[in-house]
Amino acid sequence: MSFNSLTCPTCGTPVKAYRNPFPTVDIIIEINDGIVLIERKNEPYGWALPGGFVDYGESLEEAARREAREETSLELSDLRLVGCYSDPRRDARMHTISTVFAAVGHGVPAAADDAAHLEIFHSDHLPRQLCFDHADILNDYLRKKCQQLL
Repeated sequence: MSFNSLTCPTCGTPVKAYRNPFPTVDIIIEINDGIVLIERKNEPYGWALPGGFVDYGESLEEAARREAREETSLELSDLRLVGCYSDPRRDARMHTISTVFAAVGHGVPAAADDAAHLEIFHSDHLPRQLCFDHADILNDYLRKKCQQLL
């Protein structure tokens, strides 16, 4: 559990503590008629969308590009907003709020950083078990694509 606090500018004494959700990004990377998923190196283990925490001073779009590069070795173009996911139970470790983007990946996909493995899955053959709420996110993405909203 994390707390942010305000301190007195004169004496440095904590005045008030706030507990806030952590901002994250997840990216649906489209490449070779498929979707890039990573197998997580850290708990919770399993298949997931590439993504991670937004750094202080970083925009959501910058975080998405950085996380994609760090975990998949891919550069992104055509970044599009899919939606925001804020269920406090979406990550058992802590309360996160994820802004999810879809983008086209460029380069040679390779697992790196927090990714143990990487695979490109066709939307009809996604893994049965996905980490967090990524199955819901992918269902929303596929529905929006069918409706030509993305």
